[in-house]
Formats: sequence, structure tokens, C-alpha cells
Amino acid sequence: MADKKAQLIISGADPVDLPVMSGTLGPDVIDVRNLTSTGVFTFDPGFMSTASCESKITYIDGDKGILLHRGYPIEQLAEKSDYLETCYLLLKGELPNTQEKAEFVDTIKNHTMVHEQLKNFFNGFRRDAHPMAIMCGVVGALSAFYHDSLDITDPQHREISAMRLIAKMPTLAAMVHKYSMGQPMMYPRNNLGYSENFLHMMFNTPCEEKPISPVLARAMDRIFILHADHEQNASTSTVRLAGSSGANPFACIAAGIAALWGPAHGGANEAVLKMLDEIGDVANIDKFVAKAKDKNDPFKLMGFGHRVYKNFDPRATVMKKTCDEVLAELGINDPQLELAMRLEELARKDSYFVERNLYPNVDFYSGIILKAIGIPTSMFTVIFAMARTVGWISHWQEMLSGPYKIGRPRQLYTGVTQRDIPDDRG
Repeated sequence: MADKKAQLIISGADPVDLPVMSGTLGPDVIDVRNLTSTGVFTFDPGFMSTASCESKITYIDGDKGILLHRGYPIEQLAEKSDYLETCYLLLKGELPNTQEKAEFVDTIKNHTMVHEQLKNFFNGFRRDAHPMAIMCGVVGALSAFYHDSLDITDPQHREISAMRLIAKMPTLAAMVHKYSMGQPMMYPRNNLGYSENFLHMMFNTPCEEKPISPVLARAMDRIFILHADHEQNASTSTVRLAGSSGANPFACIAAGIAALWGPAHGGANEAVLKMLDEIGDVANIDKFVAKAKDKNDPFKLMGFGHRVYKNFDPRATVMKKTCDEVLAELGINDPQLELAMRLEELARKDSYFVERNLYPNVDFYSGIILKAIGIPTSMFTVIFAMARTVGWISHWQEMLSGPYKIGRPRQLYTGVTQRDIPDDRG
């Protein structure tokens, strides 16, 4: 951190010197923590220009299309690594050696089953409940089943909770799917890899267990890697805020799931499929693209552009390649998938989208892949939550491992000033 200062000049008051902090990458930040002594606050709706914390986990440069996990580019992790190795990296700061990885994988496999009584918990939900509604409930309820590791001041308890969450999320997600289908819930198989095991629990039944395609398992693994963490987004910030109150890890992750549920966040890939349903046919593409260009029309092309990435989404390049592999493996002739590919081709050539850098993002391709694999649209955000759990728990661990304060944002009050209740009210 360089010894820099910024000066704030408020009319009628003495100038205020504010420290300027420098990270290893990215823009400098002005430290405004002591600004309250001047009687003023900063105002930044949506936290567009505010660093809420210091972190060593993930770095994003949206202008250059860069995403680094602990310094490693996301493209390299997706190509040369796997999801559990990426989990280890996010949690511990370094890639594991052969022995460390083997021990980590074994630990995760030892925690894949959930308490048998959780099956009874599912019966309290309607069969047609949205999977995310159930996930919020069952993940929050884990604290009632695993209360032997809820002391957040104990590093070992935090470690056990992290392992349990990463291991049990695929099991819970598959249980949610099976419950909605009215099918028996499948137990995890510890002789399978993480992503392969998830697909096994999703699609196999006690009557018939089919081998999982390595291409589909690898595609699933890449989806997990590409969604593992994304810096201080809405759900991660929610987990940190909940954690700052001293809440247990399962409650914090349930809070993150609730935030992720929003269509502007984790629901984006689900929104892509709904948009394709609305367009309906390849013949309608030109009409809907025209609607998207019309400022007075509320229609939006979902899955194009990104709030953070102003050039291109580095995850989308990997996901595009994975999408091509999956469609080739399955040989699917789906009108909706054909529509998506035609829409992508048009957007990449149309000057309106090119000039505005509205390229297909990771949500566009992941929705197509998940649909091709056979995963229901309503499960898309659940899978996002599965993948993002390691990012959430890594940020939660990082926050608790050092000094922190309970989150307490300020506000600009614009309501009625103080007034009295009349004594003569009729």
C-alpha cells in the first residue's frame, strides 16, 4: 500500500485528508472509514464505487475481460484443472500437490451423504415448489443436523463446515430434483468423481444405473469451475454481511442462496431459456432483435453483455467450446437450441451488439448446456448455488480469519422530519 492521500473539500469546512490504499491489482481505493468524524457519509447506491472489504481470493478486470482465482486465469483452471482442485485453491490459496489433492478429495467424499432424517424434512414442501425455495430451506436446516461444528471462532469447526457444505450441496440439489419428480432419492457413490456423482444422483434410479458420459461430466465440471467464485457480487456480499453478524455457516450460505435466486443474478441462465421460449422460432429472430434495439420496448435479450465485463466475459469463451462439445456428443436436434445458436451468430455479427460489446456471456451458454443434458430449467439456479458454495464459504472463512466488523451500511434519509402526534385526534 503506497503512502498516498486524497483530500476532500467540503464547502465551509477544513479540508479532510483521506488515506489512499493500493492493492496488488486494480484501482486504488480511498479509505473513508474515518469520514464520520466530519459529519458526512458517502452515497453509493448499488456499491458501484465502493470496496466493501479487502480480499485475496478473486480479481476481476471487467474492461480487459480478466478473471483470476488466487492469481490463476479462469481459462487455465477450466482447461487444466477440475472443480475440486479449484475448490482447494479458493479455500487454501494454492493449488494442491498430488497428496494434498487426494486427501482433499477423500475428505469431500466422506461427507457426501446427508443426515437420513433430512428426507423427512423434504415432505413438508409441496411437490411443485420451486427448487430454490426448497434449497433455501434445507441448507439453512443443516445447522439443526450438524451443530457439532458451529463455533465460528474455532478454525477447525469452520473447516469441517466448509467441507460438509461443498460435499453435500450436490446431494441436496439432486434430492430437490428427485423430490419434484416423485422419484426415489439416490445415494451418492464415492467411487465417482464430483461432477459424475452429481449426474448419477440426478438421472439414475434404483431400477437402472447407467454410466455417465465423460463428456457430460467434464462439461458439468467446467460449469462448476466457471461459477465457483466471482468476487464481491450480490450473493457473496450477502454471505459476508450475514457472517459479520456471527451467524452460523449454514445460515450464511442459505442467505447467499436467497440472494442468488434473483433473476438479475443467478437466475440469468434460466431467463435465457424463457427468452428463447418467448422468441419461439428462428423466423422471429429479426423481429425480437429489433425490439431489443428499441429503447422504448421493454424486451431485453438475456445472456448478452455483463455488468462487470465491458469487453467480453472470459468464462463465455470456455463455455462456448464446452457447449459445442456437449451438443456434438448428444447429437440433439432441438429447435430451441438451434434458435439459440442462430441468435448467437447474429449478435456476433450485428454492428449494434458489436459496438456495444454485447457478446454472449456465461449464462447464455450454460443454460443451453444444462438444457441439452436434460436438467430442468427450474434447477439451473440450484446448480449455480452448488458451484458458488465454495466461493461463498471461502469469503466467509477469509472474513472470519481476521478482524472484522458487523456490516452496517448508512443511508441518505429523505423522509418526513420529526413531527408530533396531535393530542386532539378524533
